Amino acid sequence: MTSSITQIEDIVLQDDIRGMKALREHMKDGWLDSSAQLLLDRPGKVLIATGFYILRAGEPETDGPPGAVAIGDALKALGGTVAYVTDEKSSTAMRAIAGDDEVIEFPITNHKESMEFAHDLLVKHAPSALVSIERAGLVGDGTYRNWKGVDFSEHNAKIDHMFEQHPHSVGIGDGGNEIGMGNMRDVIPDIENLPDDPCTTTTTELIIASVSNWGGYGLVAALSIKTGKNMLPSVEKGHEWVTDIVAVGAVEGMSGESKDWVDGRAPEDDAMCLRDLHELLAAEGL
Repeated sequence: MTSSITQIEDIVLQDDIRGMKALREHMKDGWLDSSAQLLLDRPGKVLIATGFYILRAGEPETDGPPGAVAIGDALKALGGTVAYVTDEKSSTAMRAIAGDDEVIEFPITNHKESMEFAHDLLVKHAPSALVSIERAGLVGDGTYRNWKGVDFSEHNAKIDHMFEQHPHSVGIGDGGNEIGMGNMRDVIPDIENLPDDPCTTTTTELIIASVSNWGGYGLVAALSIKTGKNMLPSVEKGHEWVTDIVAVGAVEGMSGESKDWVDGRAPEDDAMCLRDLHELLAAEGL
């Protein structure tokens, strides 16, 4: 099992253009396995945060929501329940693919009110665990910045407070500025192409990937191996989620353009991760 989950790590870190592979040697052994195990050990309701605002387009990006829904669908297949947490900037995209699951809008406000909202949310939903996938996290100077270092704090809810108040969480990111990357804060500035001032918000477990959606699919593949049940979305479903959110405004993150690409990758290139994961699970008899 361990070797096959290590192969999943290889798959989600392929075609790396940002330097996430260089981060791998600094990660603890078995990081993907322990991320999946955290969720298996804590059945119940999971809150999944996502939604990354693209300043130049005034819309959320295509990376994040598909991976979030893939994780949510897997957790439901295992008997759990989920709700998605985002802000008004990304809520339309999330609702387009979340089906009947609740999409919670976290207000864009100051730290005090954000802290209180996070507390009330955790009391109301009593989640067994939290997941963040491609959600901007606070950097060292107290702002939210994109991969190029541009401040977009006024457009981003401080969902970090939810993770600061919960003891069991998984963070997924592909650039160093996402919730969870605080786990690697001391290492990230030394890696070429990654931020000099990375995210400070930590999570219990961290998943790194070339594309955050791929990290989400990798988590689902790990859950599939550990439970003996293939819960991965099809390649077609993965692309359908992207086209569905583009139809309501989401954009490709690197260009800011309204097209069914993810992180600079055309659909056929983006599909390589799900295709490879399905082949791996098939080889495992799933």
